[in-house]
Amino acid sequence: MTQEIELKLTLPARALPALRRHPLVASASREGAATTLDNTYYDTPELTLKARKIAVRTRKQGRQWLQTVKCAAVSTGGLSQRPEWEQPYASQFDFSAIDHADVAKVLTQHQDALVPVFTTRFRRETRRYAPREGLCILMMIDTGEVIVGDRKHPICELELELVEGKASDLLELACELAQKLPLMPGDVSKAQRGYQLFLDLPVRPAKSEPVALQPDISVIDAFRSLAHACLRQWQANAAAAAEGHDGPEFIHQLRVALRRLRSLIKLFAPALPPEFVARWGEQLRDNANRFGEARDLDVLHAELVEPVIADGLADGPNSSLPQLLDIIADARRVARKHTLDNLAHSDQGRLLLELNLALHRLPTSNLIAAVDLRTFARLQLDRLRKRARRRHEASATLIPTRLHALRIAMKQLRYGLEFLGGLWPRRQVERYLLQVTEAQTTLGFLNDLDIARGRLEAWAGQDGALRAAAAFIIGWHAPHYAQLRRRVLNETEPLLWGPTPWKGKRGK
Repeated sequence: MTQEIELKLTLPARALPALRRHPLVASASREGAATTLDNTYYDTPELTLKARKIAVRTRKQGRQWLQTVKCAAVSTGGLSQRPEWEQPYASQFDFSAIDHADVAKVLTQHQDALVPVFTTRFRRETRRYAPREGLCILMMIDTGEVIVGDRKHPICELELELVEGKASDLLELACELAQKLPLMPGDVSKAQRGYQLFLDLPVRPAKSEPVALQPDISVIDAFRSLAHACLRQWQANAAAAAEGHDGPEFIHQLRVALRRLRSLIKLFAPALPPEFVARWGEQLRDNANRFGEARDLDVLHAELVEPVIADGLADGPNSSLPQLLDIIADARRVARKHTLDNLAHSDQGRLLLELNLALHRLPTSNLIAAVDLRTFARLQLDRLRKRARRRHEASATLIPTRLHALRIAMKQLRYGLEFLGGLWPRRQVERYLLQVTEAQTTLGFLNDLDIARGRLEAWAGQDGALRAAAAFIIGWHAPHYAQLRRRVLNETEPLLWGPTPWKGKRGK
């Protein structure tokens, strides 16, 4: 068995000439001529291997046939490490060399039931990057297709495979290449894409994933694990939207990932280098702002305009609502185009790679390593709750800007509990977290309506008919707005002054 350590990067086909001309690629020695690789992936009719996260394939490379077995590994920012067994193939499978007992058992049990499921065919150009002693990386440019019957999905990627060196060396090389190339780290393997095509699975927005923290790990290791989960969410949604998968939820979940990362950095700031906190807090904020307009307009349309349309109130003969709705639709189209332009820009992949490298390089100290994770979590959650208390007290006047500040504080408390709540009994955490989320959602709706009022008035300008249409939309929601605004502070108070999952007694 070997441990394959690789970094997968995708790129648009139009960028291939620039990739080949890049000095780091052009100066790397060629590993033979470019080769066409024909691969067939096997599984049982019930897809038993897929369920066990095992991939079995045969590969025809020139006149040579190879059999390869791989096990899935968690990939973050395109960087993965997984066991691999490769050997010659002669018309039938031979799993006798598999030295992992569980994998060998599954394969031998189902060996006779394996059938072809899908194929991949791609052209591979390989170069050897060895700039110094102790570092060697294979640079493999793959272009071709995943094939299932008459359905195909393109392959255009650069794989960096570590021969000698450290995993961070792959990220360093990728960061250098991404300065001038539109590279996006890819966590979806060719096998995964084949199964997606075989099963005709739609690409869905990636939501935040829970991370099970163990109380005995270090604060830095906890931060790194949580940050990697946020990276995976950011990357998956950015890649899907850039590939043309439409729908506002991809952009929403991308922004959620960026917000969660910023909140995570603030949460762990006492244990992190100040320069890391400053740099990435600023860069993640600026990146999120690129997509804010499209998301805000999607929310305005979905939460405020669609209910009015559904009631049939925009169809009156003297109504100016259709004209206002056209203005909103045009603004959404412009914002959507701006968003897609930002996704197509190389900055997304470059930022993902640079942050991943920064996470690998995070230093620690004996003092930080000695900090108890659960104690650290209690202190930080207490800090977030105290901030929310101050914002709650300031919101007694129901001024929109102060309610907005309370919303942000409740959101940070929610994220903090999502990150660290696994350190306490699940049932208690889930109940408290649900209540915090409901309060934040209510405050979010109030903020959306306040922002929408300003937007609608700006679009209407001095046009009397449009101003009347804007006032109608706001007025339609006004009773609900007034009711929620009065109720939300009462519902939030026990969360901020009552018992919590991380401290069972009442806080003062």
